Amino acid sequence: MTQHKILLVDDEPAFRELASRWLANQDYHVKTAGSLEDARHALASFDADLVLLDLSMPPHFDPQITLDSMADFDGRPVIIITGHADRDLALKAVALGAWDFIAKPIDPDMLAVVVRRAITKTTLERELNQLKQSTKQPEGAAAYIGHSASTQKVRALVERIAPTDVRVLVTGPSGTGKEVISKTLHDLSHRAVKPFVSVHCGAIPADLLESELFGYVKGAFTGAEKDKAGLLSLADGGTLFLDEIGEMPLAMQVKLLRVLQEGTFFPVGGREQKHIDIRVISATNANLLEKVHEGSFREDLYYRIKGVNIETQSLAERLEDVPVLLQAFLSRLQNQQDKKLQLSSEAVQWFRDQTWPGNVRELKNALESVASICPQGQITMEDIQLLYPNVQRTNQTVNRFPDTEETLDEQVKALEIRLIHHALEKSQGNRTQAAKQLGISRQGLIKKIERYGL
Repeated sequence: MTQHKILLVDDEPAFRELASRWLANQDYHVKTAGSLEDARHALASFDADLVLLDLSMPPHFDPQITLDSMADFDGRPVIIITGHADRDLALKAVALGAWDFIAKPIDPDMLAVVVRRAITKTTLERELNQLKQSTKQPEGAAAYIGHSASTQKVRALVERIAPTDVRVLVTGPSGTGKEVISKTLHDLSHRAVKPFVSVHCGAIPADLLESELFGYVKGAFTGAEKDKAGLLSLADGGTLFLDEIGEMPLAMQVKLLRVLQEGTFFPVGGREQKHIDIRVISATNANLLEKVHEGSFREDLYYRIKGVNIETQSLAERLEDVPVLLQAFLSRLQNQQDKKLQLSSEAVQWFRDQTWPGNVRELKNALESVASICPQGQITMEDIQLLYPNVQRTNQTVNRFPDTEETLDEQVKALEIRLIHHALEKSQGNRTQAAKQLGISRQGLIKKIERYGL
């Protein structure tokens, strides 16, 4: 068990010696100080769980000065010790935040009870705070989870540009967290208290997209029985997120360009110009420059939305993020299902070995599916094989002992060649990723390829 730390502050050397010896016999780690100044210095290197503080301390021997010093103890519980059983001082000490008050001569049994209660409460509060922190959803740029170099670069860029109003274009494959990045940009901006309005440009039919964005007035078309505010108006003061902007029809691109240039628009069927103040963040998995060259995306709009480009990578290019993502998703599932969930090391390795063409979204869905059929809370390869019948256990190949007359060196060579071929095939020839799967450096892999003439 953890040995709890107590700082004893008293100007009487004999009392410090006797009390510290008695507390040490109670299995506490005790440090002493003869003045308030010594106590402050001691706390710089001694993280006390509790402070025992004499009320009358040199050089002033003024109880009020001692009481005022409690703020220096950073919220640690303080038990006041005094040679005067003064009820008014006791009440004042407690009102100022002292845990309790005990008078000299001190009854060791009473001190034991008071100290134990104070430390128990402090320990419980600390554990509760740690539990809250561990189950809290990632906030800020940390919501984009991972520790790979590319992920850290994205987080650093998000933190840098979020407080500004610069327009952002987030590009990358589907399922790599483009909307997470966009929402984080909004949450870290001065517009965070205003709406974040998301529009999937490919999910709304072309003939409805204009009325959805701009809104309409009563009588603008059949069925328009009353005025309706569009998504642009709803986002006023906040952030408009245009997802898959590469799928926006050309006619709509022209109208959006005017909004970005002038900050104004007309509702469908309306003659009253509306003014809005929005930050626009766009996202796409398409190559917009190629679409510009093809004529399906306006070049002037491209440069309007591309203030800063944040590019996400496929999960196959940052497989080192998989264990971190798994842990974050497991924590969320535990909160939702109110049960403990763990992954066996073999299951983690299986998740780590997949290429995940659907990226983080596919990884998350796969984990949720496997967790849903896991009866005991420990996700194993048996659970994975129920949903993925073709899965082979990760150690089957390595654990086979073929009946052969080949030497150990020859068998090791054959096994290495087979594993290298398998890793290169899974990584589609990417030697860096293959080396990561094999647990060796890229240079080490190249040397083995050259040695075996692969």
